[in-house]
Amino acid sequence: MAKNDLIGGALWDAYSKKVSERMDNPTHLGVLTQKDADAKNAKLIVADYGAESCGDAVRLYWLVDKDDIIIDAKFKSFGCGTAIASSDMMVELCLGKKVQDAVKITNLDVENALRDDPDTPAVPGQKMHCSVMAYDVIKKAAGLYLGKNMEDFEDEIIVCECARVSLSTIKEVIRLNDLKSVEEITQYTKAGAFCKSCIKPGGHEKRDYYLVDILRDVRTEMEAEKLKENAQKVNLGELDFVDMTMVQKIKAVDKTIDETIRPMLMMDGGDMEILDIKDSTDGYIDIYIRYMGACNGCASASTGTLYAIENVLQERLHPKIRVLPI
Repeated sequence: MAKNDLIGGALWDAYSKKVSERMDNPTHLGVLTQKDADAKNAKLIVADYGAESCGDAVRLYWLVDKDDIIIDAKFKSFGCGTAIASSDMMVELCLGKKVQDAVKITNLDVENALRDDPDTPAVPGQKMHCSVMAYDVIKKAAGLYLGKNMEDFEDEIIVCECARVSLSTIKEVIRLNDLKSVEEITQYTKAGAFCKSCIKPGGHEKRDYYLVDILRDVRTEMEAEKLKENAQKVNLGELDFVDMTMVQKIKAVDKTIDETIRPMLMMDGGDMEILDIKDSTDGYIDIYIRYMGACNGCASASTGTLYAIENVLQERLHPKIRVLPI
């Protein structure tokens, strides 16, 4: 049966040539035994790891010498062709390294090594979990050799296994760049770009953390911190006009008018009131006012008086204030 019949022509094109070759002819497929270890005066490590999400499993064999160097390695894979190709490359990356260095190999290293060119992914996004499984079995083998648990090698909470993006990184990126959507998180970090299970519940693999929840929680924290900071600035009289709430803006404008313009208007039997404040599409802050008393219908209401009001508010509150009488 042709490969295109097995997978479908369009989907097959999403796999690199390296992946295709290692699917059919894995270089490091095989078994290592205690007899092999004795012959090379090495320690035999056999590690098993399975992915619950797809039912694939891999068994990794290491021969480690007295200097902690992996002098030989083999694997057996129980799963799809992508799992075979990823496991084969994983073994290749381990060979010749010290165990302490091999454990630093990530699933991204495996996937990148399988690419035909640096800018084209080696496998479709939904198959990135296969390289994650290869990464995890390394941790399992290293743990067996060094007497540690797999979790001991993970310093961070990983939200996106495919792109190896941690919880702390996602939170920091949201805050630093004021991100407001999951799409922006993916753009900045690559989290959620592959199998998409970390975006929201319901994907092929259950996660402890999802991007939608992280974004919501961080945005809530940011808004609470901003309100607290603004409240402190209000008390100190340091809050910028653009950061004020609508009520605070109206109060600030009224206070400025009371201290400067209103006394002069009232001397001539006039007055004014603030009707609304809106942010315009051209970057200005439009303040809508209504003249009262003698000012209503006065010739200077649309010229000298208007310019005076606008200039005072621009100098005291914000340079891009525009006053519009109604």
